[in-house]
Amino acid sequence: MQSMTVRYFAGARAAAGVKAESVELAKASTVDDVLALLRERHGTRLTTVLPACSFLLDGVAVRDRAVIVRPGAELDVLPPFAGG
Repeated sequence: MQSMTVRYFAGARAAAGVKAESVELAKASTVDDVLALLRERHGTRLTTVLPACSFLLDGVAVRDRAVIVRPGAELDVLPPFAGG
């Protein structure tokens, strides 16, 4: 199996309890597949945060969560940021 990296920011980092982690990819894993694995791995705290998050796959905003994640990819999990 191949892997990819998930990086967490702000509240998503607090909910996951890690800054980044490696995720093993099955053949033809999608962003939705990766998110399901993360929910299972981290439980309620991250599951509660994810619906409000946006995602970048290799620096590009994810609009379609059915997109295939390639081995070596980076998925950034970005909760809404406060600011002015």
